[in-house]
Amino acid sequence: MGEKFEFARDRLMANFFWSVGMSPSDPRFGYFRRMTTKIASLITVIDDVYDVYGTLDELELFTDAVERWDIDALDMLPCYLKICFTTLHNTINDVAFDILEDQGVNVIQYLRKVWVDLCKTFLTEAKWYYTNYKPTFQEYLDNAWISVSGPLLLVHAYVFTTKSITTEDLEGLEDYPDLIRYSSMIFRLSNDLASSSDEAERGEVANSLQCYMNDTDASEHEARTHIEGLIVESWKKINQVQNMSSSPYFSRTLIEIASNLARIAHTVYQHRDGHTVEDHETRDGVLSLFINPI
Repeated sequence: MGEKFEFARDRLMANFFWSVGMSPSDPRFGYFRRMTTKIASLITVIDDVYDVYGTLDELELFTDAVERWDIDALDMLPCYLKICFTTLHNTINDVAFDILEDQGVNVIQYLRKVWVDLCKTFLTEAKWYYTNYKPTFQEYLDNAWISVSGPLLLVHAYVFTTKSITTEDLEGLEDYPDLIRYSSMIFRLSNDLASSSDEAERGEVANSLQCYMNDTDASEHEARTHIEGLIVESWKKINQVQNMSSSPYFSRTLIEIASNLARIAHTVYQHRDGHTVEDHETRDGVLSLFINPI
């Protein structure tokens, strides 16, 4: 969709870079990489709809349409959101149909739920922007670790990589256990450390650095130190899960993917926001991985 909308980032190759970074290094996970690229591209465009293009009224209608998951909701949407909703609706229904056909498990309600959660957090951030509301640091984090899309990516990763999907696992994943939470937190905080100045230029009002500085009167350096400390603590939580002999809901593959999500976030956001603004380092990484000969 990125190529259809001038306002949206067209980041197909960058999204594939993310999917490769998340994936275990095994040819068997080609389906995971391909489908994660498709899902990440959807997220990127819908994120831009909420961040830079849609009016608040339009965004509320779109969020309601996603929550209802009803194609009749198209009648209420402007043309560009009809395209977004139809693409999302068809993509996720196709995934659910493939899983139902292959494994006899209906995953649609669980995939719908993570998209509803994501869109609701996007809408919350849009409301903050339109009302110039400045959330507290904790209020921001409670929303932002979901709005960064980590939980959505990891629930889809379970579906894309698990040969014996169970409703028990899916119900357990609905509450976003610690592995999902802390991997997503690293994803969010790494993004914020890299993109704070870019977001300020775009007029965005909520960022973990700004919220912490507003709450505590800390300097930017002090805020960065605090955020970096939270990242270290989140890694400790992830390592605890990795070191467990067994974990409910999580295969070793999914634990590796969740850990890799945090790692690729560090890579992409090491110098600046290499996803929103395609910098030299990100471009060089893509070229080195996919194009240039060894």
